Amino acid sequence: MKVTEHIQKASKTLFSFELLPPLKGEQFSHIQDKINPLLEFNPAYINITYHQEEIEYETLPGGLLKKHTVRKRPGTVGISSAIQYKTGIDVVPHLICGGFTREITENALIDLYFLGIDNLLLLRGDPPATQKYFVPEPDGNAFAVDLVKQVSNLNKGIYLEEGLENAHPTNFCIGVAGYPEKHPEAANPQSDLINLKAKVDAGADYIVTQMFFDNQKYFDFVKSCRAIGIDIPIIPGLKPLSAKNQLVALPQTFHVDIPQGLAKEVQKCKSKQSIYELGIAWSIAQSKELIAAGVPVLHYYTMGKSDNIRQIAKAVF
Repeated sequence: MKVTEHIQKASKTLFSFELLPPLKGEQFSHIQDKINPLLEFNPAYINITYHQEEIEYETLPGGLLKKHTVRKRPGTVGISSAIQYKTGIDVVPHLICGGFTREITENALIDLYFLGIDNLLLLRGDPPATQKYFVPEPDGNAFAVDLVKQVSNLNKGIYLEEGLENAHPTNFCIGVAGYPEKHPEAANPQSDLINLKAKVDAGADYIVTQMFFDNQKYFDFVKSCRAIGIDIPIIPGLKPLSAKNQLVALPQTFHVDIPQGLAKEVQKCKSKQSIYELGIAWSIAQSKELIAAGVPVLHYYTMGKSDNIRQIAKAVF
């Protein structure tokens, strides 16, 4: 079932969460251990992230460096199909622009379609750690809107190869990312909204937000989206703060603000466990306020951990 169909049929706020694929060499049981504690809360769907190749350098005798290209978390398509087959829960694999040509992307989309997966989250993706700026592959999609257009074309039966006989249309439900606190590369909030509107006009069916810790940022973002004609569901994405170093790491990595009230409470904590519990309590409060406001889904970023998400879900679902 499509994400939008889940939303249309629901009489209350739905629960969903995001998972990282296992590291290369790990078994499916590794990710199953993250899923099982959350099944009792009836997730409507599960997102699976995609990761492009990384560059590593080996120091050779004599001090020379040898470059290696590695993909540490392969298998998004396989993991997605395994989860949907084994649990019966709909999955939302992520597809990114970085590291992929349009042909490779089309082939992945065909695989997903054959596997009965009809939900996607389409993202440009971040540049590798070794690059300051995002650089698309030759004949790759440069922006998320280009990826949306490619999937929308496939939904119309328009493939990269012209003149295909019996070019059957796919039927993907397209999700895209939204940024309540502005994408870090956007010139200003208004231009960021214009870019988001372009993704919607290109065929996006719903929006999932970057994490935020102040619900007013989400409410203001939704209001601004509606004002420029974005009328598709806007799903809030949440992540509980779990360690003191995240006061710096989260703003640096995800370009989000930590509210002064939360930061002050973290500074008062005397142990790692108390910070962990504070993050859960803050996220529970966020979740309850968002549910009261009638959001369609609460989507949680697990970052490879599920215990804190389980405690939050138990308190609010």
